[in-house]
Amino acid sequence: MFRKSASLLLIAVSAVAFSAFALASNCESDRVQLQVLGSGGPELGDQRASTSYLIWLDGKARVMVDAGGGSSLNFEKSGAQFADLDAVLFTHLHVDHSADWPVYVKAGFFTGRERDLPVFGPYGNHNLPPVDQWQHALLNQAWPYLSNYLPNEEWSDYKLPATVVNAESDIWSHDLDRLKLKALNVNHGPLPAVAWRVEAAGCTFVFSGDTSATSENLTRLSKDADLLIAHNAIPEAARGVARRLHMPPSRIGQVAADAGVKAVLLSHRMIRTLEREADTTREIRRYYQGPVSFADDLYKHSM
Repeated sequence: MFRKSASLLLIAVSAVAFSAFALASNCESDRVQLQVLGSGGPELGDQRASTSYLIWLDGKARVMVDAGGGSSLNFEKSGAQFADLDAVLFTHLHVDHSADWPVYVKAGFFTGRERDLPVFGPYGNHNLPPVDQWQHALLNQAWPYLSNYLPNEEWSDYKLPATVVNAESDIWSHDLDRLKLKALNVNHGPLPAVAWRVEAAGCTFVFSGDTSATSENLTRLSKDADLLIAHNAIPEAARGVARRLHMPPSRIGQVAADAGVKAVLLSHRMIRTLEREADTTREIRRYYQGPVSFADDLYKHSM
């Protein structure tokens, strides 16, 4: 009787394990890639463009996350086409995540794009405006000759409708034709910031943006993700303002382990973390044993 019960238990456990494996294997890895346009932060001297990413689906760049300075040149080098984009996502509106957006908008005039390009980004406070007001200020006040791309203006081949995301407790979700977008607010000191989860062809990418991850929102959003793109802006020993704004490597490891992500890609690499890859990896390995990679500009991650 014991052997029969043990056999039945083994069969049941195997069935659960197989089901979990099947669920984890939904990612159509031959269809999707992540590309880094900018792997740096806000500094001069790091030899990197500032933060920006592309998600490629079926050979076309469909989503851009952040648009930091210098990323537009790497967009060109990547072979991506502005007309193919389905969405632009901003984690927050610091200069090193958003400065090239007007460059893309102007360049879009020459691409033949004819369909609207939705823009999504964070809420605002006294430090930074919400994404819709920010974009309006750029295109209507700073560069009014680009104002025709705003939704209420009359002439242009396409518009840039902006959606504000403010999701403190419930995960915000939005479906596009080929994509599912999800977001939660994350801690970036006193600044409005969101982390993004993008699901395409069964593959899941989570972009931490800049965050200290003192709440559990990033962990919640990263649950079972195929790839967590985490920002490695500070070394483990950092304290003070830097620690209130960014995750140390140990916290990245905790989030990745608790969320059960399949792989981690470290980006937003600042001078204070460059050449410390061994130390960074060691701190992450205290909690997380999965694959860890370090991003460079134009790095392409296959699933």
